[in-house]
Amino acid sequence: MAAYLQWRRFVFFDRETVKEPPGPDGAGGKPFALPPGIAVCDSGRGSLVFGDGGRRGRPGARRGRVSPLTVCLNRALHMEGQIWFLPRSLQLSSFQAYKLRVTHLYQLKQHSILVSVGEDEEGINPLVKVWNLEKRDGGNPLCTRIFPAIPGNKPTVVSCLTVHENLNFMAIGFADGSVVLTKGDITRDRHSKTQILHEGSYPVTGLAFRQSGKTTHLFVVTTENIQSYMLSVKDYPHLELDTHGCGLRCSSLSDPSQDLQFIVAGNECVYLYQPDERGPCFAFEGQKLIVHWYRGYLIIVSKDQKTSPKSEFAGNEAQNSDRQVLNIYDLCNKFIAYSSIFDDIVDVLAEWGSLYVLTRDGKIHVLQEKDTQTKLEACRSMLFRKNLFEMAINLAKSHHLDSDGLSEIFRQYGDHLYNKGNHDGAIQQYIRTIGKLEPSYVIRKFLDAQRIHNLTAYLQTLHLQSLANADHTTLLLNCYTKLKDSSKLEEFIKTSESEVHFDVETAIKVLRQAGYYSHAVYLAEKHAHHEWYLKIQLEDIKNYQEALRYIGKLPFDQAESNMKRYGKILMHHVPNETTELLKILCTDYRPSGDNEGPGMLEGKKANSEEFIPVFANNSRELKAFLEHMTEVQADSPQGVYDTLLELRLQNWAHEQDEQVKEKLHNEALTLLKSGRFKTVFDKALVLCQMHNFKDGVLYLYEQGKLFQQIMHYHMQNEQYKKVIEVCELYGDQEACLWEQALGYFARKEEDCKEYIAAVLKHIENKNLMPPLLVVQTLAHNSTATLSVIKDYLVNKLQKQSRQIEQDEQRIQKYREETTRIRREIEELKASPKIFQKTKCSICTSALELPSVHFLCGHSFHQHCFESYSDSDSECPTCMPENRKVMDMIRAQEQKRDLHDQFQHQLKCSNDGFSVVADYFGRGVFNKLTLITDLPSGKAAATIEAGLQRELLIHTKRST
Repeated sequence: MAAYLQWRRFVFFDRETVKEPPGPDGAGGKPFALPPGIAVCDSGRGSLVFGDGGRRGRPGARRGRVSPLTVCLNRALHMEGQIWFLPRSLQLSSFQAYKLRVTHLYQLKQHSILVSVGEDEEGINPLVKVWNLEKRDGGNPLCTRIFPAIPGNKPTVVSCLTVHENLNFMAIGFADGSVVLTKGDITRDRHSKTQILHEGSYPVTGLAFRQSGKTTHLFVVTTENIQSYMLSVKDYPHLELDTHGCGLRCSSLSDPSQDLQFIVAGNECVYLYQPDERGPCFAFEGQKLIVHWYRGYLIIVSKDQKTSPKSEFAGNEAQNSDRQVLNIYDLCNKFIAYSSIFDDIVDVLAEWGSLYVLTRDGKIHVLQEKDTQTKLEACRSMLFRKNLFEMAINLAKSHHLDSDGLSEIFRQYGDHLYNKGNHDGAIQQYIRTIGKLEPSYVIRKFLDAQRIHNLTAYLQTLHLQSLANADHTTLLLNCYTKLKDSSKLEEFIKTSESEVHFDVETAIKVLRQAGYYSHAVYLAEKHAHHEWYLKIQLEDIKNYQEALRYIGKLPFDQAESNMKRYGKILMHHVPNETTELLKILCTDYRPSGDNEGPGMLEGKKANSEEFIPVFANNSRELKAFLEHMTEVQADSPQGVYDTLLELRLQNWAHEQDEQVKEKLHNEALTLLKSGRFKTVFDKALVLCQMHNFKDGVLYLYEQGKLFQQIMHYHMQNEQYKKVIEVCELYGDQEACLWEQALGYFARKEEDCKEYIAAVLKHIENKNLMPPLLVVQTLAHNSTATLSVIKDYLVNKLQKQSRQIEQDEQRIQKYREETTRIRREIEELKASPKIFQKTKCSICTSALELPSVHFLCGHSFHQHCFESYSDSDSECPTCMPENRKVMDMIRAQEQKRDLHDQFQHQLKCSNDGFSVVADYFGRGVFNKLTLITDLPSGKAAATIEAGLQRELLIHTKRST
């Protein structure tokens, strides 16, 4: 039970009297006055609704007999039974609802439906009417239903009325203790059913429907008890909640902020009820007259002084002289939001976001709630001054103050507690400012080592809300390490990945710096910070095996990059395991943690050449790695083969054991002969020369057709037989080898007659050198006597003698041929030519006239000649041979002209070699040469022209 006398009082409402709107002349400002006789009222759908209470409702009305004349006069002056509507524009309107009086009104908030209870005739004959305010009947709202409000057969007075917002329930309470429930569509007779729900001995003073999900309850309160009916269950079971009741209009239903509790105001306390139990109570003393609920506030109108006796129903009717107090309570925050005294309140209505207090004199007073900021400013100084921060916080929350405003209150509360030395309480308030207050404001206050626990709590919350930066993470982890709170540290870092509220990399750095390597490694592995994991394992923990295992679980790209980065360190400490991992990485890599089958995921392979630097000081492992790569991947990069060759040559050069050396020699030579060094011939040759690998050098010379280099190699090593062998093997491809061999042996001072004789024999057979040049070459050798070249010179001279004899015979033959041809020419010139041919030279048929005869002795039919001859002056049979001769003559003439031009350019040019090279390129010196004997004298010129057709001899000078 809470005593309201201890509650703080505030003025959260502004009170004004409603004034009439200005008229056409601008006059106005008078208090607005309702018509006299207003007895009941309600509000909703944008209007205040009033009901005329007839004579009983007007001030000063007395009970008793009145004359008919008086009744007629009253009705003439004031129409009874009216229902009035007052919109926000204060344009009052009304219609005649009953003939005598209106006793109850209920305006639904979600529908334009008004339910009224009133009387059309004297006596106890209450009628219920349901009005549809959106439809009209002759200018008035349409009455959709009328039925008498009588429980059973005995008429009684209606005490209260309530309607469910879904229009399916309506409950009417009576003074005899009965409650009539109408179920179904309350706007129509045929779709609803009326029954007596409750019977009792005490007047019913209050009714209220409570809807929670699909469950509907009806609260029934009398002057002596309170009951709850469950309407959503057949037979309507009920439960008695309490054994005391309240007066008329002293009950109400709260909103969801108070869990839709039923409020009952007795003279000593105010009680709150759930459908199945009684809730809290508040000690608000005084005789209660009116109770309402408005936007989280409890509104109570009570007597200011206890001078009037209680009426028949507690709180039923107050004396006109009573002054009444209107209090507005905030039950959540336990303070009085407003309190004021009024004269004879009829009712309190809520509409348009304000409260309207109707008094018996017809005036309307409006209570306008102040805005949240104004209320806070009005009470803040007092609350803060009296250190009532909790109340200020609750007040701000109940009025839905924005987060910025709440944060400021939390900050001030935290500062207050901090200054008092309550650091634990202060940090709790500062935690509530996270997201609004700059964290550095709080952190600076708690940097003292004695307050590190509070700082840790604040930083933890900051991380949980994902508002921490890297500096905050660093500070929190330092707090954990200084406190040596391993459990909290583990709890912080071992959250699930979806709940991580800190910068992981920063946390790893701090833990590593503080020496918490296991925690740092855990974070790095969990959040896939592979580089940090390996760095800590290798540099701090020095667990090389674990680092290598971790790399083997990584995806291909990351495993490749980390092996390039840390491969040298791993190779130094765990060379065998590292080599095996590199073999896998460069052939068919699959992460070791991959659970998929071999056919499900295709393996990847790295470039093995890129990992050669990893084996900088591990030649044995490097050799094993390279040999493995060449075996499983014939298409390995060239660098792999180059490095393997170099390794094998190094091992061969430094090996002392002859058997092992021979084996290494064969391995190196086999690698050279594998055909993998064609594109890097020079590099392989340099490697072999560096390590003096003779067989390799010679093999590469041979592959590169460097025959002179092979011979020079043997010359340098004075291997005379090898020199002769090279000349015999490759002399046909490169004839100059014999000449070089002759020069080599000629320079030797040793006795090389045997080798010189062999070389001379080959030179002689192939006619490779002029004899004079051979003699000049051997003249440099002091041991080479004439006997060495005697046979060569004799044979050479004999060959030349035989050649001279052949040439002389050929000359004699040509002279005889020339004499014969000249004799024939003279005969043609001086003697007649007799044509004795009897057959055509083309068709071989008997020759007939007309015929064609040529001096060459061929005869033709005229028609055969015309068919086959291209020219009238040439013999078709001799023409092909004659044309060859003429072509050679023309070529000779062109060559003669070209010779003159060549001589001229050669004399005039500064660079004669370039001219000769140009003519060589054009093939000038490869053309035919005409050989003929030219007779002297001018007469010989004519003869020469004819003889050249017959006396051409083709010769070719060997160059």
